[in-house]
Amino acid sequence: MTQVEIAEDARGFAHPALFYQGPREYRAGTVPFILEGLTANVPVAVAAPGPRLRLLRDALGADAKRVQLLDMTVAGRNPGRIIAEVLLATANAHPDRHVRIIGEPIWPTRSEIEYPACVQHEALINLAFQGRRATILCPYDVAGLDPAVIADAAATHPTLIQRGRTSSSPDYAPQRILSGYNLPLTEPPDAAVLPFDAPGLSLARQAAAEHARNAGMDEDRVEDVTLAVGELAANSLRHGGGAGVLRMWTDADHWIGEVRDAGWITDPLAGRHPASPTQLNGRGLLMVNHLADLVRTHTRPGETTIRAYFRP
Repeated sequence: MTQVEIAEDARGFAHPALFYQGPREYRAGTVPFILEGLTANVPVAVAAPGPRLRLLRDALGADAKRVQLLDMTVAGRNPGRIIAEVLLATANAHPDRHVRIIGEPIWPTRSEIEYPACVQHEALINLAFQGRRATILCPYDVAGLDPAVIADAAATHPTLIQRGRTSSSPDYAPQRILSGYNLPLTEPPDAAVLPFDAPGLSLARQAAAEHARNAGMDEDRVEDVTLAVGELAANSLRHGGGAGVLRMWTDADHWIGEVRDAGWITDPLAGRHPASPTQLNGRGLLMVNHLADLVRTHTRPGETTIRAYFRP
């Protein structure tokens, strides 16, 4: 196994991308990272797709019990929830200690509609962890991913690791990624459209529930849809000019609800800050990220569109 030096910034944060080909390079890049943390009594968490978790369990043997292992296809199926519910949850559980985390949010079977949210998530890690003591290693399967994905990884990670060698990324530019992927969403086909204002908030919730139910969603998911749409519509009333437009439709895999209003989201980490136990407001987008299987956003001065996808 190859040990790689990972440089941290002045406050103890590092965010390297690990470019690997095949199981051997994956083990060489991840197992020493885990074992070094365990030897130093540093909390270690791994969030990776199921097959990679199985590979690491086998490689770590008894030491696997000392690592928090999460299947990223479950915990991170919506990339918008990873920072709050996986990364910061791990770091906040150990506020006075450095933590080591492996997070693999992008794998070859991620869909085209998911990818923009994935790469935006990777860019936002750098902002979310400013001043935090954490090393977050992000593996990338260079054999299975499109070269454009690897190029984006070089823009979202200040450090690159490949075949045991560590280097600074000459293309590191996370803000460029955030701006470049903040694009208007494609117009939905044959959507049900419902404008709403404050008196129509309950009607918007009811319409979403009925539409999801008619699309064959079970009652638990109908409840999730209703809560999420209600939170998005309430945000439009508070921050989006007091009104909005709800659109609803389905594709082969999802029920989809979209809310568009005249607001502008200026905090790129909105919906990704974990809520404190005493927090009374500001949980709306956080809840939407928790409930939905995917959230896509386009925001600019005078217009914000948030689209939430729900699997049956």
